[in-house]
Amino acid sequence: MIDSEKIIKYIEGIAPENLAENWDNVGLQIGDTKRKVEKILLALDINLEVVDKAVKEQVDMIISHHPLFFSSLKQINLNTYKGKIVEKLIKNDILVYTAHTNLDASNNGVNDELARLLDIENPKILSKTHSDKLYKVVVTVPETHEEEVRRAFGESGAGNIGNYSNCSFSYEGMGRFKPEQGSNPYLGSKEEIEVVKEIKIEVVVEESNLNNVLKQMINAHPYEEVAYDIIKLENKIKEYGIGRFGNIERITLKKLAEKTKQRLNIQNVRVYGSLEKNIEKIAVAGGSGADFILDAYKKGADVYITGDIKHHDAQIAKEIGLDLIDAGHFHTEKIVMDSIKKYLSSKIKSDIEIIVAENDNIAQYKTI
Repeated sequence: MIDSEKIIKYIEGIAPENLAENWDNVGLQIGDTKRKVEKILLALDINLEVVDKAVKEQVDMIISHHPLFFSSLKQINLNTYKGKIVEKLIKNDILVYTAHTNLDASNNGVNDELARLLDIENPKILSKTHSDKLYKVVVTVPETHEEEVRRAFGESGAGNIGNYSNCSFSYEGMGRFKPEQGSNPYLGSKEEIEVVKEIKIEVVVEESNLNNVLKQMINAHPYEEVAYDIIKLENKIKEYGIGRFGNIERITLKKLAEKTKQRLNIQNVRVYGSLEKNIEKIAVAGGSGADFILDAYKKGADVYITGDIKHHDAQIAKEIGLDLIDAGHFHTEKIVMDSIKKYLSSKIKSDIEIIVAENDNIAQYKTI
């Protein structure tokens, strides 16, 4: 059993809420963040089938990609489709949390998973949306609590450098302090100078996660007054954005379309372009990515793989010489659910069950 607040912090570790678009509604959708959780259900959409499964499986928390509420509510009519969902969630005390465009833009989110599945070499951001300043946090801690503070840093998302996590540097030294009247020292006596062997720990932290990291570090530290420094770095700023692009092994458009179907486990895709054309550079964006057609063209992509391509979107692509593969909104995003499951399983040490919903496409259709 684990606090839902801790699970939310883990999700924010890969999909900080500040990365969400202004029009989006991410984070807590419904429920109590103090709730204890034993079972989690991951779903792209929240429909009645998903909620019924959550009730049947005695799920405590649903983590969805698409928000339950996109706009503010003026009423909850329990006779409507959405009202029935809300009623069942509340009656069964099921918490719902959403990571949407923040998971799209994040590193190791929807688009990185799509790029990985399609074997893009060294994928780069297609359309940059956010950048993050870097800081170094330096703290001294007595030997007895070195690992506890270091663990707090890692679990709160500090010390991430590229594809490495829990990075830190430490060295020994002697700390000196005199507890004055009114203090409640963990070590030493009032009005006497105390000399303590301490460890200094250094970690890098993104600006968006700084307050959270400091809070977790201070909570883990034994001292009444924690001595720490925050140093702004001039290192390259961490960037985030929608879509990815890069090179792949040469392949025809037809074979790439077949590969896309196989990797995304779907029956059909729509292809715009000459099937025998050789492809070496591709761009991808999970979900509804028509707005980034020109970005894909400017990055030199031979083909752009996304979902929700409309007639006039395809016309624009045709005019600029960019081929398209429409693999569908749902299927280009659903692939992230398994990677979230693996991520959470690696973070949560307690015996928590995580399941992935199967019937979580709220806009299902049949091709006949």
